[in-house]
Amino acid sequence: MLPVIQKILFATDLSEDAEYAFGYAAFMADKFDAKITVLHVVEEMTATGRSLLVDYLGQDRWEEIVARKGESFQEAVRVRLEDFCEEMKNVYKECPFVVEKTVVRDGRAPEEILYETETGVYDLLVMGSHGRGFMADALLGNTARRVVRRCKIPVTVLRLPEEKRSKEK
Repeated sequence: MLPVIQKILFATDLSEDAEYAFGYAAFMADKFDAKITVLHVVEEMTATGRSLLVDYLGQDRWEEIVARKGESFQEAVRVRLEDFCEEMKNVYKECPFVVEKTVVRDGRAPEEILYETETGVYDLLVMGSHGRGFMADALLGNTARRVVRRCKIPVTVLRLPEEKRSKEK
């Protein structure tokens, strides 16, 4: 029995690697007549980082900044994500794919991506991988590795080819 792919979750950090991976998501959406949901996770600040800022700014000032900036930051990320989708539509004009919706979440990327895949809505997850670190060529990026190990749906992970990477530097 052949797999049925109707809904594709595309997880993005809005990087060059993600733009490259989006081409594959668009191609698959076109070939399978599937819809794409684009997910971006805004990483939460570490407890240590938050503690340092609270010590520096004071608790009242920190809470004021968080309250004031939270909504506008989420909206700015959502606008950037929508711009990303529009850019990709212009790049991949031959693929009449449809971005069904965009989702912005706060949290740790691996956990939020996995949470979204566990809704039972998606047939495939597509994501890019930086593969940074001292063994970049041998290993997946940290987020991709964590997701692949625990994800219950098929995952396609793509790295920006070396020839494209060297042109950027």
